[in-house]
Amino acid sequence: MENREPLPPFLLAFPGPPRDRLVAAVLAAEKVSTTGLLAEYEAEREELPPVGERLALIDSAGCEVAVIELTEVRVLPLGEVDLRHALDEGEGYTTVAGWRAAHERFWHSEEMREALGDPEFTVHDGTLVVVERFRVAERL
Repeated sequence: MENREPLPPFLLAFPGPPRDRLVAAVLAAEKVSTTGLLAEYEAEREELPPVGERLALIDSAGCEVAVIELTEVRVLPLGEVDLRHALDEGEGYTTVAGWRAAHERFWHSEEMREALGDPEFTVHDGTLVVVERFRVAERL
């Protein structure tokens, strides 16, 4: 394995079975998009990643399993997420409503509210989300 500069982590969900399923979907090229809350970036005082950035896909064990290259990064209101994006998340959603219900369960979870520092956090159509498209540039 060649030496390379450390890459920022690309984390999906929280460690455990959900992350493992998402990582497997990325490696199988079934998942080529993801959605996060702009509030997550703000809570962590992080800049949005630029298109073209390469990141290390991290599994639940904390291991780098692939290099991901971002091909699109957009901020939009939750109510504007379309079916194409929901399908491309590779999690079996067939409707935007189904996609949104699953994401709301995650975003309204105690774990996420704790990460955001807001025990009452809820989303609505106007909540800003970060939608990212990516490709696997290298398997590790």
